[in-house]
Amino acid sequence: MPDFSYEEPKFKTGRNYPLHLLLFVATLCTTTWAGAIWTGVPPATESLAGFAASLRTGLPFSLSLLAFLTVHEFGHFFATVKHRIQATLPYYIPLPPLPFLMSIGTFGAVIRIKEPIRSRRALFDIGVAGPLAGFAVALGLLVYGFLHLPPADSIYAIHPEYRAMGGIPPAPPETLRLGKNLLFILLEKIIAPKGLPPMYELYHYPFLFAGWLGCFVTALNLLPVGQLDGGHVIYAMFGGVGHRKISKLFLAFITILGAPSFIAAILQLIDPAIVIPAPELLIRVSWPGWIIWAFILRRFLGTKHPQAGSDRPLSKRRMIAGWVCIAIFVLTFTPVPFAII
Repeated sequence: MPDFSYEEPKFKTGRNYPLHLLLFVATLCTTTWAGAIWTGVPPATESLAGFAASLRTGLPFSLSLLAFLTVHEFGHFFATVKHRIQATLPYYIPLPPLPFLMSIGTFGAVIRIKEPIRSRRALFDIGVAGPLAGFAVALGLLVYGFLHLPPADSIYAIHPEYRAMGGIPPAPPETLRLGKNLLFILLEKIIAPKGLPPMYELYHYPFLFAGWLGCFVTALNLLPVGQLDGGHVIYAMFGGVGHRKISKLFLAFITILGAPSFIAAILQLIDPAIVIPAPELLIRVSWPGWIIWAFILRRFLGTKHPQAGSDRPLSKRRMIAGWVCIAIFVLTFTPVPFAII
């Protein structure tokens, strides 16, 4: 997503191509490393050849994820070029996989807008371009992943113990399960792929995992709050008053969505002996992370969008694009994205 904060530069400089390239290469390395770990073949350290061979297994994930991030950010960038607004190329943010952190190898990417956006049309175009472009890649990754699933018994290479159990067992305790969004459910019904893994094994399948992450990131960017991409779209479509009302309603919604599991987690920290009613049902309908997101969004982004140009309504074509973005948000929003079962 772009950073819309603005500081008047003392002087203009050329693009720092070496820095952008270095960050891209570093992020390629860290996402490849993370991809190998998530796929189930962590890089071996016994020999350089073994390390390189196992690292290659992470390339499908890293290239897929970087394709999504790159297309998303360049969607924003080319929109700034169209409106002749000075902006940087994408800054990729590498994150090495750490033992204590479930890292995907990156914190994402960002472009920086170097001058104020004085047109509501320009604000809309820049805000909408990234999610639309990135969603196309995420959708393509999911479709490709569904259509090119490996043989069902390939999971035994990662979990040889499953063969002795006669197949993939119910989720073991303390297992990470990814949640389904509407798009995932629809594609699952339409394509009806054979050998589709359960959601607690999905991260072993790089194209599906990268496509799922692309949807998750798209939905986060399209949250209709503050100066997120979704906030810009809502502001441009419905004006400042409409933006503020929708932002407040959505913050209330995710607060309600996250409250049950958040309260349960706090009670368990206070006294582990406290019995939580229907814990399995609770983790399937509520994610405590939404409470943290609601706090961050309210505290740092707020519910008021700064004035950007006149209040002249958008054209019919742009309004249609805005409603398409709203539909994409509905399709990609995951009420419970992560759960430990």
